[in-house]
Formats: sequence, structure tokens, C-alpha cells
Amino acid sequence: MIRVKAVYENNMLKPLEKLDLEEGEEVEIELKRKGEPKRDILSYAGLLKDLSEEEERLFHEAVKRRSLFGRALNL
Repeated sequence: MIRVKAVYENNMLKPLEKLDLEEGEEVEIELKRKGEPKRDILSYAGLLKDLSEEEERLFHEAVKRRSLFGRALNL
């Protein structure tokens, strides 16, 4: 993953630093406006506080099977 700041000028995003990409390489872009808060998975942790033991066990099993953000989570 490459994270880089850019400016939007003349209907184009212009990176503020050199990108280590091959000519014609296809990429996927996710935009976040400057100053916009980051989506942090920990901010959702309160949603899980009232799980029963069985629900918590099922949740942990699901997380272990699922790859998020390109890597498995270790709980």
C-alpha cells in the first residue's frame, strides 16, 4: 500500500511526491479529505461490549476466518 498526499487541480489529482508505480499500472484510490477524521475500528468496540459469551465466541471465530485490510487480525 502507498499512502501519499495530493492536490486536486484542473480535474486531476496530483501527488505531492513521486510514486513508485509502473507506467500503465492500475491502482485503486480511496480519498480522505484533509482534516476528516480517520475511521478507526476501535471506535466500534463499544458495539461489542454487551455480547453474550456465545456471541463473543462466534465473533472471534468469524474474525479469525476473515482477512481485513489485507491481513488477518490477531485477537
